[in-house]
Amino acid sequence: MRRLSAVTIADILATGRACADAARPETLRYFRKAWTEADNKAGPGAFDPVTEADRAAERAMRAVLAQRRPDDGILGEEYGTSGGTTGLTWVLDPIDGTRGYLSGTPTWGVLISVADSHGPLFGIIDQPYIGERFEGGLGQASLTGPQGVSDLATRPPRPLGEAIVLTTFPEVGTEAEGRAFRAVAGRARLTRYGMDCYAYALVASGQVDLVIEAGLQTYDIHAPIAVVEAAGGIVTDWRGGPAIEGGQVIAAANPAIHAEALDILAGALSPGTR
Repeated sequence: MRRLSAVTIADILATGRACADAARPETLRYFRKAWTEADNKAGPGAFDPVTEADRAAERAMRAVLAQRRPDDGILGEEYGTSGGTTGLTWVLDPIDGTRGYLSGTPTWGVLISVADSHGPLFGIIDQPYIGERFEGGLGQASLTGPQGVSDLATRPPRPLGEAIVLTTFPEVGTEAEGRAFRAVAGRARLTRYGMDCYAYALVASGQVDLVIEAGLQTYDIHAPIAVVEAAGGIVTDWRGGPAIEGGQVIAAANPAIHAEALDILAGALSPGTR
C-alpha cells in the first residue's frame, strides 16, 4: 500500500464525501416513481437493469472528480474506464442493487472507493434513502446516520451455528456455487437474502457474521472491502485470496469464522469450480 501525505488523505476523504453528496439527490430523484424505467444490459432470458438514476448518479460523481481530482483514474459501472496519472483510481457503482431500487426496497446504495494497484484504500457505502453513510480506510471506520456518528466494529468470534449469514440472490451463482453456499448457510443460525451492498455494511457494523456471494464485479466489491476491513473484518475470495476483482467473495466479521466458512466452501466445491 502506498504512503499518502496528510494533505492527500484529507483531499481523498473530502472528495469521496462530495461524490456521495452529489449522487444522493440523483438517485432519490427517480426512486419509488411509477414512471421509472429500466433498460436491460443482459441478453435474452436474463435481466440486468440500468436506469437513468444509475447514469445520472455516475455523471454527478464524475463531475466532482473532474473538478477536484482530475488526474486520478476512474472505473465506473455505467461509463467505463478513464485513465489517470497519479496511480489512484476511483471505483464507482452509482446504484448497487438496481433490482431492489426498481422494486422500491430501501437497501440499495452508492459505492465509492479509491484504490491503488494493490486494492482499495478508502471506501464509502452510502444509503441515500435510509440516510446512512458507512466509511472505511485511511484512518476512518465510521457510520453517520439518523442516530449520529458512531464507530464501526465487526462482531467478535462465535461458532457458525450461532451466526447470521447474508447473500443477495438465493441462487448465489452457478449450481456448484449455490451448493457450496448452502453448505455454509445450512449450518448457520439464520440466513437472509436481498441486501446487496447493505449486507457488507451490516458486517462492518457488527450486526452479522458473514456475507457470501458470487459473480461480483470490481465495482461491486471495492468499497465494501475498504469498509469491512477498516472495521476489523476480512474480505477474500472463496480460496482465501484477494477479492479485488470480484467473482466469488466472502466477507467475515473475524478470522475465526472466515476460516470455518472457507473450509466448508472448499469441501463443497468441485475441483472445476475452485
